[in-house]
Amino acid sequence: MTTVEFRTPEALADAERWTAHNYHPLPVVVAEAEGAWVTDVDGVRYLDFLAGYSALNFGHRHPGLIAAAHAQLDRVTLTSRAFVHDQFGAFCRGLAELCGKDMVLPMNTGAEAVETAIKVARKWGYRVKGVADERAEIIVAADNFHGRTTTIVSFSTDPDARADFGPYTPGFVVVPYGDLAAVRDAITPNTVAVLMEPIQGEAGVLVPPAGFLAGVRELCTEHNVLMIADEIQSGLGRTGKTFAIDHEGVVPDMYVLGKALGGGIVPVSAVAADRAVLGVLRPGEHGSTFGGNPLACAVGTEVVRLLETGEFQERSARLGARLHAGLEALIGQGVIAVRGRGLWAGVDIDPALMTGREACERLAQRGVLAKDTHGSTIRLAPPLVVTEEDLDHALAQLAAVLRG
Repeated sequence: MTTVEFRTPEALADAERWTAHNYHPLPVVVAEAEGAWVTDVDGVRYLDFLAGYSALNFGHRHPGLIAAAHAQLDRVTLTSRAFVHDQFGAFCRGLAELCGKDMVLPMNTGAEAVETAIKVARKWGYRVKGVADERAEIIVAADNFHGRTTTIVSFSTDPDARADFGPYTPGFVVVPYGDLAAVRDAITPNTVAVLMEPIQGEAGVLVPPAGFLAGVRELCTEHNVLMIADEIQSGLGRTGKTFAIDHEGVVPDMYVLGKALGGGIVPVSAVAADRAVLGVLRPGEHGSTFGGNPLACAVGTEVVRLLETGEFQERSARLGARLHAGLEALIGQGVIAVRGRGLWAGVDIDPALMTGREACERLAQRGVLAKDTHGSTIRLAPPLVVTEEDLDHALAQLAAVLRG
C-alpha cells in the first residue's frame, strides 16, 4: 500500500515557528492559482472568495497583467524617483484620467497612500486654507480601517488595531459612520479634510445611508474642506462601478487607491487629486524609493486599461446582483443580515450557530475561502472574473455550512 504524505502540516508548522503571529490564517497553504481558483500544496482546489481583500479584482494571474509584468521584467524594474523612467508618465496620465483628476502621486501600499493623503491635506490646510500651524484637524469615521501605521491606528476605534501602540498622533476627530449631523457638528475652522471609506470593508462591508456621501460632499464644499475617499478596497470595479462613491454621483477632492491597482502582482498605491491640492508638495517633502517604479507602473497601466473598457464594472454589477440575491435567500436560514454592493458582501451569521471564524473554517473544508471579521460576520469578495457557476457553487457550500 502506498502511503500518501501531505505537505500542508509541515508548511503550517514552519509558518507558525518562524513567523510573528500578527495573522491567524486558515490552515490552507496555497501553491498555485489561476482566475478565481487556488490550489494548495497537496493538490486540493479552492474557490477564492476573498481575492486578497480586493487586491485580486482581476483574478489570479490575469494574462494581460502577467504579460505586462513579464515584459517589464526583461527591461528595467527600479530606478527610484531620482530619475524618470519610460513607464512613469503613461501610468500617471492614465490613472489621473480614469479618476478625472489633474495628477497622481504613486506609492506602494494602501497605508502609504493614506499617509500621503493625510500629509497633503495638512499641508494644503496650512498653505492654502490658512489654518494655523499644528492645528489642522481631519474628521474620520468610527469603525474605520485605513491601515496599520502608528498615525493611522491613532484614529482607529478597533482595540486590536490600536491598543498598546501609543502614544498616538493627534489631529483627528472621530464621528459615527453615516451620521451626517455628526460630521457637520465636527467641522471647525481648523478642519482640513474628511477622510472616509465609501463602504467600510473591515467593519463588515457597511454601506452608509443613502445621501450620506453626497451630504458630506456638500459640507466639504461649503466649509472649504477636502473630501478624501479611501477607495483602496472599494474601488477599481469592486462594487459595480469604477469607484464605490460613484453610486451617489459624488466626486471627492482626493481618491486614495491601492490593492487592485497592482493587479495582485506588485504593491501599487496612489493618491489622485487636482493640481490645487497635490500641487502643494515640493521636492524632498514626501516620497518613496519604490513608489512609481517601472514594474509597478507597467502593471498599473494595464490595470487602468482593463478598467477603461467597463467590462469588469459590468461583471461586478451583474454577478453581484446574483450573489446578493442568493445570500438574501439565506436570511432566516442561519443568516441574519446581508450588506454590500457588487461582488462584495458582508454576511452576518446567527451567532447561536457559529462564529465567523468557524463559518470560514467550515467553508474552507468545503473548498471555499472566505474571511471573517468582527464576531459572526464573514466577508465575501470573489475576483471579478468569477463565473455564475462559481457563485452558485459558493452559495451552495455556504447553505450547507449553515445547515450543519
